[in-house]
Amino acid sequence: MQLTAKGLYEYKLESVDSVFRATLSVERESEGIEIVRVKIEADAPAVPPIFNLKFSHPVIDVQGVWHPNALYQKSIRADWIPLLDSKSTSSAPVVSLFGGKGVNRLTFAFSDVLNVIKYDAGLHEETSDFNCIVAMFDTPTPELASYEAELRIDIREIPYYTCLGDVSKWWSEYESNKPSRVPAEALEPMYSTWYSFHQELTPEAIEEQCRLALSIGCKSVIVDDGWQTADNARGYAFCGDWQVCEEKMIDMKAHVGRVHAMGLKYLLWYSVPFIGVNSEAWTRFQNKLLYKMDHLGAGVVDPRYPEVREYLISIYEKALLDWDLDGFKLDFVDVFQQQEQENESADPGRDIASVPQAVDVLLSDVMSRLRAIKPDIMIEFRQPYISPLMRKYGNLFRAGDCPNDAVQNRIRTLDIRLLCGDTAAHADMIMWNPNEPVDSAALQLINILFAVPQISVRLETLPQKHLDMLTFWLSFWREHRDVLMHGQLQPQHPEQLFPLVTARNHDRSITAVYNDCVVSIDAAATQKIVVVNGTRGDRLIVETAKPIGARKVRILDCMGVAVSGFEIDGEQSLLSLSVPPSGLVILESV
Repeated sequence: MQLTAKGLYEYKLESVDSVFRATLSVERESEGIEIVRVKIEADAPAVPPIFNLKFSHPVIDVQGVWHPNALYQKSIRADWIPLLDSKSTSSAPVVSLFGGKGVNRLTFAFSDVLNVIKYDAGLHEETSDFNCIVAMFDTPTPELASYEAELRIDIREIPYYTCLGDVSKWWSEYESNKPSRVPAEALEPMYSTWYSFHQELTPEAIEEQCRLALSIGCKSVIVDDGWQTADNARGYAFCGDWQVCEEKMIDMKAHVGRVHAMGLKYLLWYSVPFIGVNSEAWTRFQNKLLYKMDHLGAGVVDPRYPEVREYLISIYEKALLDWDLDGFKLDFVDVFQQQEQENESADPGRDIASVPQAVDVLLSDVMSRLRAIKPDIMIEFRQPYISPLMRKYGNLFRAGDCPNDAVQNRIRTLDIRLLCGDTAAHADMIMWNPNEPVDSAALQLINILFAVPQISVRLETLPQKHLDMLTFWLSFWREHRDVLMHGQLQPQHPEQLFPLVTARNHDRSITAVYNDCVVSIDAAATQKIVVVNGTRGDRLIVETAKPIGARKVRILDCMGVAVSGFEIDGEQSLLSLSVPPSGLVILESV
């Protein structure tokens, strides 16, 4: 079977002959944007064959390729490299080809963010074209009778980040993807116990860090793995019962109450899919598993059983009621996967055939039940489970684990920001060695300036200069949160891992410089201009591309201490400013 439809490109829908019929159509949405519609149906439910939607784009001024899991590899991909993939709990079906100045050449996105979709824009060497493909049903798929989806094509010559923002809005307009409301607390700095404690938790130690974290500007604590088990081997063999380990966490309700009394919110970690072989729940659910992960000492429960879904939901519901929690860190939801072969010895009683659909029901019901108790409940999901559908279930998206890696944290948080809309993008927990030079330690914060900070160091071990630096940057972040988190975000040169990033609104602009490059300022009407030196160098080169008017200039070091001040006339010019490493320059209208 092959169908063809013409629009901005010639689109082809290909599959083997089967009981399924298909239609392919194209509709122009606006200048440079069109929607390609795919409809597949059969007279009775059946397992569909693979359907491939294909088109080609010439390689003309394409300097890189952005997709949600690109990380360091934002380079052009060959068409013989394995396809990318996405599903409800991982990544997203979108690719953006951009030119040397960050201008969009082609951004395409697929509407099916529930099921496993394979996709890519791979360079075909013989023709110097991108072979663009979206593959449906290329992984185990249950029977279905009908399927509809849309491919959004955008070739407007505008910044790539604007196109990606429009894709995010497009996804959120589907009723099935409606994002969760983001409470104000989700946009406050948080303290996390993971890197600083791992599983070695006690109420006294947590509360001491909470007291110190509150003094530097944190408003919540996330208590990670370890509260539920005496085993500190960092495996998951004891997960599944989710009872408090009384040897560590004596009187959880009183402990949470003491943290609340300090003025902090309390979030608690759970690994959603895992039932450990050493848990009491193992006997109950060992025949209701999708598969086992022997190296972790656990199995992945099958959410297609209503008993499994109710068990998981009731665990979170009971914890919320018993301990007065404010949120949950729900981990590892990406390991829910439809298997090639069903386990013949599995118990009967599944009420949903599709694993992705069952996960959707599970997480939707989690949010519904928890919100009914506490409307402002916070739910954190970690990269890569940050798909458009995950915005429906959670309101915090955190960068994937990258301990002590400031550059990777920058890349990850910006990749999240490009697609997450108003969902709160959080940095991975930042940590550093207390013996670091203070301006080097400050880079951990400066690199995640455009995300909500999470801190995970033993605060009592930090030298006073480090505490001063941390206090200053958290204060700076909170003062400028509106522009940093809600202003127009402009991450430049993704192929160079975002060396220059600006956020701006009507009265201020904030630019962070991570490489030795020229910062072009064209915000003539902006009352306040801030340029942050995200390098270990002591100089910033600033170009006023247009006159910005007379300005008072203040230069601060990494602890917020003023080191110099003067005035400039603000005429068009090139300025070399002496700015300490990890310091900043503030230019305010006179």
